[in-house]
Amino acid sequence: MKRRVQSKSAMRRLAANPGGSDNSRLRASGPRRGERAIYWALAGCAGLSIVTTTAIVISLLIPSLQFFGEVPLGDFLFGTDWSPTINPHSFGVLAIVAGTFSVTLWALLFAVPVGLGVAIYLSEYASRRRRRLLKPLVELLAGVPTVAFGFFALSFLTPLIQGIWPGFLGDEPGVFSVASAGLAIGLMIVPMIASVSEDAMRAVPNALREGAYALGATRARVATRVVFPAALSGIVAAIILAISRTVGETMIVLIAAGNTPNENIFKSFNPVESIQAMTGFIGSIATGDLATGSLEYKTVFAVALLLFVMTLAMNAVSIRLVNRYREVYE
Repeated sequence: MKRRVQSKSAMRRLAANPGGSDNSRLRASGPRRGERAIYWALAGCAGLSIVTTTAIVISLLIPSLQFFGEVPLGDFLFGTDWSPTINPHSFGVLAIVAGTFSVTLWALLFAVPVGLGVAIYLSEYASRRRRRLLKPLVELLAGVPTVAFGFFALSFLTPLIQGIWPGFLGDEPGVFSVASAGLAIGLMIVPMIASVSEDAMRAVPNALREGAYALGATRARVATRVVFPAALSGIVAAIILAISRTVGETMIVLIAAGNTPNENIFKSFNPVESIQAMTGFIGSIATGDLATGSLEYKTVFAVALLLFVMTLAMNAVSIRLVNRYREVYE
C-alpha cells in the first residue's frame, strides 16, 4: 500500500512536469546568503571599468579642447611640420602619425608570419608533450620588460642591421632606425599573436580535420585550407590586438627608433631612418619640464587623445571583423 501511494505521487509529479525532471529540488527555498553581495560586487567591477574609461576621456578632452581653441584642427591633423617646443611652433601631427604607422608596419611584417607559423606548428604539428613545453616558453617573451627589448634592439639588432645592410640600397642605418625598433616590437608581440591564434585553431572541431584527412588532404593542406579559415575570426582578433599593443608601445620606440620627426612622411617608412612616434613624443615631453597650462603642455593631451581615438577605431574594426568571419559549430 505504501509503494502504491509513492507511485501515485510520482505520477502526479510527472503529470505536472511532462519533461520528466523534478525541478522542485533545484529551486531555492529563499535567497542564498551572499548571492546579492556577489552580484553587486561583479556589477561594481564592470562599472569601475566604465568609470575609469570615462575619467580618462575627460582628462584628455578638456586640455585638448583648450589646445584646439588656439591651434586649428585642420593644421593639426593634416600638417607635416612638427615642432611644438621650438620657435616658430608648428603642430602638424601627421609627421609623428606616419612614424607610428611605420614602426607598426615593420613590426607586423615580422611578427605576423612568425606568430602564425608558431601557432600552426603548436596546433597541427607539435605533439601534446612538445606543446606543453613550447607554448609556455613562447609566452615567456610577453613577460620581458619593454625597456629590455629597447636595449636589446639598440645593442644587438642595430649593429646586426648595420652589418647586413646592402650598400646599394642607400645610406647605412644609423644608431636609431625604425627597422631596429620594429623588429624588437615584433619579437614582443609574437607571443600575443601565437597564443591567441593557437587557441582559436585548437577550438576548431576535429571532425573538420578528420573529414579533410579522409578525402586525402595532407597535413599542410588541412592546416592552411581547413583550420586556418575556420579560425579566421580569432586570428584577426589576435592581429588587431597586436596592432593596438604596437601603436601604444613607448619605451622600445623611444630607445631604438630615435626622436626625430620627418617632414616628408614617406621618408618615415624607410627602415634605416630615425623617426618620432606619437608615444615617443609623449614619453619624451611629459617629463615635468613644461609649464603647466602652456600650449606645449596641452600638445601632449591632444596627441594622447588622437592616439586614444585611433586605438578605439581599431578595436571597433576588430569587433566588426570578428563578427563577420566568426564560425559557429555545434
